[in-house]
Amino acid sequence: MGDQHYSFYIETFQTSSELVDFLMETFIMFKDLIGKNVYPADWVAMSMVQNRVFLRAINKFAETMNQKFLENTNFEFQDSLQLEQFSHAKYNKILNKYGDMRRLIGFSIRDMWYKLGQNKICFIPGMVGPILEMTLIPEAELRKATIPIFFDMMLCEYQRSGDFKKFENEIILKLDHEVEGGRGDEQYMQLLESILLECAAEHPTICKSVESFVNLVKGLLEKLLDYRGVMTDESKDNRMSCTVNLLNFYKDNNREEMYIRYLYKLRDLHLDCDNYTEAAYTLLLHTWLLKWSDEQCASQVMQTGQQYPQTHRQLKETLYDIIIGYFDKGKMWEEAISLCKELAEQCEMEIFDYQLLSQNLIQQAKFYENIMKILRPKPDYFAVGYYGQGFPSFLRNKVFIYRGKEYERREDFQMQLMSQFPNAEKMNTTSAPGDDVKNAPGQYIQCFTVQPVLDEHPRFKNKPVPDQIINFYKSNHVQKFHYSRPVRRGTVDPENEFASMWIERTSFVTAYKLPGILRWFEVVHMSQTTISPLENAIETMSTANEKILMMINQYQNDETLPINPLSMLLNGIVDPAVMGGFAKYEKAFFTEEYSREHPEDQDKLTRLKDLIAWQIPFLGAGIKIHERRVSENLRPFHDRMEECFKNLKVKVEKEYGVREMPDFEDRRVGRPRSMLRSYRQMSIISMASLSSDCSTPSKAASESFDLEIAPPKTPKVEQEEPISPGSTLPEVKLRRSKKRAKRSSVVFADEKPAAESDLKRMSFASQSMPTIPALTLSVVGVPGLEEVNASTRLSQTFLPLSDGDKKTLKRKKVNQFFKTMLAGKPTEEGKPTSDPMSTDL
Repeated sequence: MGDQHYSFYIETFQTSSELVDFLMETFIMFKDLIGKNVYPADWVAMSMVQNRVFLRAINKFAETMNQKFLENTNFEFQDSLQLEQFSHAKYNKILNKYGDMRRLIGFSIRDMWYKLGQNKICFIPGMVGPILEMTLIPEAELRKATIPIFFDMMLCEYQRSGDFKKFENEIILKLDHEVEGGRGDEQYMQLLESILLECAAEHPTICKSVESFVNLVKGLLEKLLDYRGVMTDESKDNRMSCTVNLLNFYKDNNREEMYIRYLYKLRDLHLDCDNYTEAAYTLLLHTWLLKWSDEQCASQVMQTGQQYPQTHRQLKETLYDIIIGYFDKGKMWEEAISLCKELAEQCEMEIFDYQLLSQNLIQQAKFYENIMKILRPKPDYFAVGYYGQGFPSFLRNKVFIYRGKEYERREDFQMQLMSQFPNAEKMNTTSAPGDDVKNAPGQYIQCFTVQPVLDEHPRFKNKPVPDQIINFYKSNHVQKFHYSRPVRRGTVDPENEFASMWIERTSFVTAYKLPGILRWFEVVHMSQTTISPLENAIETMSTANEKILMMINQYQNDETLPINPLSMLLNGIVDPAVMGGFAKYEKAFFTEEYSREHPEDQDKLTRLKDLIAWQIPFLGAGIKIHERRVSENLRPFHDRMEECFKNLKVKVEKEYGVREMPDFEDRRVGRPRSMLRSYRQMSIISMASLSSDCSTPSKAASESFDLEIAPPKTPKVEQEEPISPGSTLPEVKLRRSKKRAKRSSVVFADEKPAAESDLKRMSFASQSMPTIPALTLSVVGVPGLEEVNASTRLSQTFLPLSDGDKKTLKRKKVNQFFKTMLAGKPTEEGKPTSDPMSTDL
């Protein structure tokens, strides 16, 4: 058909509506043929002939529309021919024979747009998507010719309404879909920025608004390109990071529909990795957009796969049920209880559904029981630094704190981390690298263990909170972390390293609390402090005392716990072999020379002596529990340990005074309390308060303290009566005399107690092998020293396992037990060492 054929045919239509119908049907046919080519893919000639016919027809129809339908608003056209999908040879052949017809079509559409005049506003925002798709075609001249249409759209809407929000909203929505579908690149982002700013420079009234829009779109494009770049990546961590970046972008810019869309993308990624806790926190963000009302949900807040309309209340209840299930699987029962309470309030006060309320309360009761009876392993936390220009922008030269999974060791975590970046180099130092590393073209990864810092909750202050409850908050809802490494200062005494053992402590603060919608968050603040040898000794002793009290509480509350862990802990402290720990403190700090050179440390010295003195009644309480539960086969082991404790008690009480624990049966004391919590009120110190009055507080009213402090008295040197198995001795009570059985049992799922024969074999072997000094428990982790895995060494040296034993004791649990229970390591000479950095608790 020539031009005269088109003109003659168009004149045959009697009315404009008939012509409109013809043009719309023709454009729809063109669109279908372009999207679904009727010819095989290798029939290039026929496809090009078809496209040439389309181009000629479109040009002729464009003239007709300009002449007869300038007032008509029913117009839509888009071109989706992507030459880049062809091979390089076919691409060149098409260009040489037919040229890039997309450019000609684009120029034709541009000319048509500018001829619309006052009618442009009728095509905003309807034509934003098709124009955007055309500008994303990777052809520089076409982009330069069509991107100015965007500015003309903004100017047109601005002149009509004073802003261009409709255009802005539509282009953000369409840009997300187009870039995720594979279109767009960095060159497009740069070209879009330069052209729009150049056009805006000629219109001062709209210039600032256009600059803000350009920054907005540029930030979105950067995140979309990062997201698209990791979609095919095997690393789901990177995909999660990019998803969260987009999530935050849409939240900050009030794009609710897109925000919820990426929430569910992130939720699905977490479920694929069995990250139930993180999936729960992610889905919880959706509920924050909903109200407890019967108002119908808008379409943008649905996104749950439900096709039928829902009210805010219905959708929120549905989401809460799902989230509670996720928290239950993730053993985050405290969070599940919080949601249950909110649902219960609605059932009781708003909808009066008592049947549902009863089910809710039963569920809550189960979660409370789980908190007290089921042991939840504390996850380790790791600091990871990504240095070098080889990393993507969302990782480059940034530090993150990662939350490890249950029983996940640093070595395993680091191996998995390095597998995601096979070309990266592992850094063996924990110090922050210099600019030479940060600006290097390669990839450098730094990984080491950090310790979470408990954020004391006001509702727990001065209250008898059980250890099972407190332990949860030691590793959850944390935002601050410490990393400590030893440094030597001054003259080093080879026989007593405590005197010159300083601690360099780095503090990290993350952007959000962990756990959260990710298993990691970026570090937003870092600081460094130095801890003196004396302060380090105080921290070490405080940690050791807390460990003893925590275990006593567990054994007081659960008669079924195996005796093995308590035996190991007590024997490691009272055995004469570890008296070197006290001797080293005395030699380093309790001298006239030290007091004369450090008069400002008198309160701290008093504090350390007080901690040593308080350890005796704690050990005594533990030994009494051990005496009641020990089997006859282990009676010799207990007798030897008790004899060691008597000698230790005489020495400590003579040097540092006597401390006595109260009679918890005394009704005047009130409700039985956790020994650990009561002890923490007067013993646990922070580095900021070390310079304050550190002495043991005087005895207060019985309602305030559970641990009474008796005035120092001269110990009796005469021989004590031997403890007979049938005797009834005062003991530490944590519950009322009529407590419920097994109220706070702590158990491992599917765990069986180790055979007593193993402990017996281990106890007799301890008489000839070096004992691990529990007095030198460390609260810091040092990557260099962590390579010597204390837990593995102990499990192989002190506890040889038979094939049957290996089936009974899972290796990870054995390692975790030794890691958290013991400290220290044997030296080459077979003598114990009390290096506080020898293990990581």
